[in-house]
Amino acid sequence: MAIDPATFAIDPAFPLHRGGKIEVRPAVRIRDMEGLALAYTPGVARVSQAIAENPALAYDYTWKGNTVLIVTDGTAVLGLGDIGPMAALPVMEGKALLFKEFGDVDAVPICLDTKDVDEIIETVVRLAPAYGGVNLEDISAPRCFEIEKRLQERLDIPIFHDDQHGTAVVTLAALISAARVTGRSLGDLRVVMSGAGAAGVAVSTMLVEAGVGDIAVADTKGIIHHTRDDLTEVKTLLASRTNSSNLTGTMVAALEGADVFIGLSSGQVPDEAVASMAPNSIIFALANPNPEIHPEVANRTAAVVATGRSDFPNQINNVLAFPGIFRGALDTRSTRITEGMKLAAANALADLVGDEARPDYVIPNVFDRRVGVAVSSAVAAAARAEGVARR
Repeated sequence: MAIDPATFAIDPAFPLHRGGKIEVRPAVRIRDMEGLALAYTPGVARVSQAIAENPALAYDYTWKGNTVLIVTDGTAVLGLGDIGPMAALPVMEGKALLFKEFGDVDAVPICLDTKDVDEIIETVVRLAPAYGGVNLEDISAPRCFEIEKRLQERLDIPIFHDDQHGTAVVTLAALISAARVTGRSLGDLRVVMSGAGAAGVAVSTMLVEAGVGDIAVADTKGIIHHTRDDLTEVKTLLASRTNSSNLTGTMVAALEGADVFIGLSSGQVPDEAVASMAPNSIIFALANPNPEIHPEVANRTAAVVATGRSDFPNQINNVLAFPGIFRGALDTRSTRITEGMKLAAANALADLVGDEARPDYVIPNVFDRRVGVAVSSAVAAAARAEGVARR
C-alpha cells in the first residue's frame, strides 16, 4: 500500500531520517601544512609501506581494527520481506548507528543489488581487506546460511549473521532468567518453537548447545521430525538435533503441556493452545509488529512473557548482543565468532539480571550501560580460551 505524502509532515520518523542517520567524520584534524604532510603524502606513504611489509599493522594504523561492514541484499528486511536494496538502506543505517551508540564500533552499510549467492560472496570478499568483521543483515533463508558459511571459509575475520545469532544470544539469555523465575533449569524445559527460518534454526541450535531438555520446531507444514520427506538440507540437520520426543503433527498440538513457546514467525497461535501449556509457562512471542500471542492473552496463563516490542516488558532486542559481540571480537582481533563466544554473551546478559530476575525483568534494558562492557568482556575471554583471538 502506497504511503500518502502527507504522512511525511506528521510522522516523526521522516524528519529524523532526513539526510540519513550516519555520516563519516575525521578522527584527526588537519590545520596546517605539517599536518597535511603527515595525514596524507608523504607521511601516509611510510604507513602504507609498513602495512605492505606487515599486513597485521592495518589493525593499528587504519580503521580496520574498529570497523565492521554491514551487508544486505534487501530480501528479508524486518517484517517487510523482499523490499530491495534501496529500501533496506534506512535499516542498515540504523544498524550502523546502533553499532556506534552501544559498542563504539564504526560500521559501514552496503546494500547489494543482487540476490545471487556467488555474486554476494565475491563482492564481500573483495571489500573485506578494509574491515575487521562482517555483519550480514536481512538476507533471506536459506541463502543466508550458505553465504555466511562460505564467507567464513574464505575470510579470516568474523562473519556474523545477526538475524540468526544475535536473536539466539538474547533469546537464550532471557530464557535462562525466565527458567530461574519459574524455578526450573534449562534441562527441565520442553520448548515448542514456531518458525524454522534463519532465526529459528539459530535459536534452536543454541538452546540445544545450552542444554535445553527438549525442543520441537515447527514450520508451515508442522513439527519438523526426521521421518518427513520434504525437508531441506538445513531442516534435515535441524531434525537430527531437536525433537527428542519424536513429536509429529501440528505446532498447536505440540503446545499441550509445553513449558515454553518461542515465536519466530508471523503465524498467530489460538488462545486455547496457549491455555493448554503447562502451568507457569514461558511465552516469547517475538514477531514484530504483531506477536504470535498478544501479551494480554499470554499473561492470562503464563508466568513470563517476552516480545520483540519496546512497549511491553522483556523486549528481546538484538542490540543487547551484536555491538558487544563485535566489540569483543575486534578487541581480540578474532578470526571468527564461535559458539562458545555466543554462549558467553548470552550468559553475560543473564548474569546482569541474576537474582533480580522477576516476571517483568528477564533481560536487561537496552539502555543499561553495563551491557556492552559485560558482553564484550565475556566474548573476548571466550575468544582467547577457544584459540581464535590474535591478541
